Amino acid sequence: MEAISQDSINEFILPHLSVANTGSKLRVSRGRIVSAILYRLKTGCQWRELPTKEFFDGERLSWQGVYHHFRKWARDGSFRRVWVELLKSKRSLLDLSCVQLDGSQTICKNGGECIGYQGRKAARTCNSLFLADNQGVLLACSPPVSGTRHDLFEIEHVLGQLSGLLEEAGIETAGLFLNADAGFDSQQFRVQCSRLGIEANVPVNPRNGQGGDEYVYFDEELYKRRVVIEQANAWLDSFKALLIRFETRAQHWLALHLLAFTALFIRKFNQNQKL
Repeated sequence: MEAISQDSINEFILPHLSVANTGSKLRVSRGRIVSAILYRLKTGCQWRELPTKEFFDGERLSWQGVYHHFRKWARDGSFRRVWVELLKSKRSLLDLSCVQLDGSQTICKNGGECIGYQGRKAARTCNSLFLADNQGVLLACSPPVSGTRHDLFEIEHVLGQLSGLLEEAGIETAGLFLNADAGFDSQQFRVQCSRLGIEANVPVNPRNGQGGDEYVYFDEELYKRRVVIEQANAWLDSFKALLIRFETRAQHWLALHLLAFTALFIRKFNQNQKL
C-alpha cells in the first residue's frame, strides 16, 4: 500500500530530513525508511508489525530502526520542515480566498501526553484544531491538548502556533477570511483574530446570550464554504493511524499529522498534473 510514490518522497521529503552527524554512513536508503513510516501511517499497523522485509529486502533494519528515525525526525522538526517547504514551493496551488478552522477529538488508547477523559465520548481523548484552505487542503494543526479542554482553550497561543506555521511558509495571515463554527464565538477569539489581521466569520452562539448591541460581522454565504474542512477530515481519515491515537508522545502525534498533510497535498497536485 503506497501513500505516495518513491519519486515524490525523493523530491519533496528527503531533502528536508536531517541526517546523522556521527560520521557513520547509513546503510539503508532513507527513502525506504520514509516509505515504511508512511505505510504505518496509512495502514495503522503497530510499529512492531511493519513488514520490514518488504521494504529492506537484503538490508538489515528492524522495526525499531524505523521507529528510531521517526522519533528523531519528529523531535528535530524535520517533518515540520518538510511541510513548510512544500507549502512554500506549491503556495500558488492554494486557495486562500478564505480558510476554515475546526476542532477534532481523537480517542487515545495508550495514555500519554495531553490526554484526558471526555465524558461525551466515554473515553480518553485529545483535541486539536485544524486549518484548511478554501479547497480543503489542510494547512496546519495545533499540538494536541487534553480532551477535557474545549476548542477555545488557550486560543491566543493556539492561533499564534497556527499562524506561525503559515508565516514560515510565506503565507500572510493579514487579510484572511476565517470560517469557524459557533463554538468559537467569543470576544477573546475575535480580538486575537483581529490582532493577526484575520477577519473572523463566526456565527453568534445563542448560548452566549444576546451579547449587547455591538455589530458582529457574519457572511452566511461565505460560511457555507466551511463544508470543505469536513471533506478534509474525511481525507485525513484514510490514514488509519490517525483514527485512534496510540502514540504516547504529543510530538509524535503532531508529526504524523504533518506527514499526512504532506502526502495528501502531493497526491492532490500530482493528480491535477495528470488532468
